Amino acid sequence: MRITDYKLFEVPPRWLFLKISTSNGTVGWGEPIVEGRAKTVKAAVEELLDNYLLGADPMEIERHWQTMYRGGFYRGGPVLMSAIAGIDQALWDIKGKHYDAPVYELLGGRARDRVRVYQWIGGDRPADVGAAAREKMDAGFTALKMNATSELKRIDTPAAIAEAEERIAEVRNAIGDDADIGVDFHGRVSKPMAKRLAKAIEPYNPMFIEEPVLPEHNDALPEIAAHTTTPIATGERMYSRWDFKEIFKQGVVDVIQPDLSHAGGITEVRKIATMAEAYDVAVAPHCPLGPIALAACVQVDACTPNTLIQEQSLDIHYNATSDVLDYLVDTDPFEYNDGYIELSRDPGLGIEIDEEYVRERAQQNVNWHNPVWRHEDGGIAEW
Repeated sequence: MRITDYKLFEVPPRWLFLKISTSNGTVGWGEPIVEGRAKTVKAAVEELLDNYLLGADPMEIERHWQTMYRGGFYRGGPVLMSAIAGIDQALWDIKGKHYDAPVYELLGGRARDRVRVYQWIGGDRPADVGAAAREKMDAGFTALKMNATSELKRIDTPAAIAEAEERIAEVRNAIGDDADIGVDFHGRVSKPMAKRLAKAIEPYNPMFIEEPVLPEHNDALPEIAAHTTTPIATGERMYSRWDFKEIFKQGVVDVIQPDLSHAGGITEVRKIATMAEAYDVAVAPHCPLGPIALAACVQVDACTPNTLIQEQSLDIHYNATSDVLDYLVDTDPFEYNDGYIELSRDPGLGIEIDEEYVRERAQQNVNWHNPVWRHEDGGIAEW
């Protein structure tokens, strides 16, 4: 069996799908994307496939991963690692289909029977989150995540902290103490404000605070951790095991959140998760993306003993024009029961992509970019 062809589809709301074809008719799907940089990643995927993989045996996934990563003198970063990630997902999909087994069986087998998921509420500037929280709990979810705040000044007013605290209190009051709340700082918060905000919301017992500072300021995490007992999560903007190595050494991060479409795919995230296990750190893969990325996450979750919970983007505010289930022939693999996904025994990534619908939607001009926020003085704010 050889890799004979590939096609890329940019589809709404902001995703890029990759289809890899082989000489015996087996196809694999991947999702290589940097949100807002789809065309850039597309070019990187084309370059990697054209230079290294066309005509190659798709079974040799580790060899291909190492070639794509080490074959370039300049390595890492969101674009290259996302391109590798989508190709890697598609290769695992092919391999699982070839052996008629889920990917998790090829990675050592199941460590659990189902995977807990959480549901997003609110938007970039969260409002009316109490009612949304109650609605999602009534739908059967047992864990939610919300943005802590919109943009904050480097040192903001007490009212800004009070407003964020009030929203989180509203959610806790709506759902009670039998459910979890993840609170995403989204890298919007400076170190001094992160310390104040973490302390203010601690009485509401968040499951974790996510990206309390930007990853380029991870050296500040020990100081922030000293101001709270709330678990700290980070990692969605870290792209390899070498990026994660330093925070494991720090010993203050409790949950890592590598993204299966950004951090080198199934092959690399599996290795990152194993490193995390050695440091007693939980894994909650980042995934505000499409069905292929989510399916890849679930395969890794299934065989990873230190998986805590899985992000998924059904009904997230980005997905107004198309949602996760729209691109699937059969939506059963992502049927949520009591806040869990049951593990599929279907081969490969465990999903069947509706290629006709993908091709139809790919005719649209997507061109999604994240908003650019500014402070009152016109200076740039973190989104």
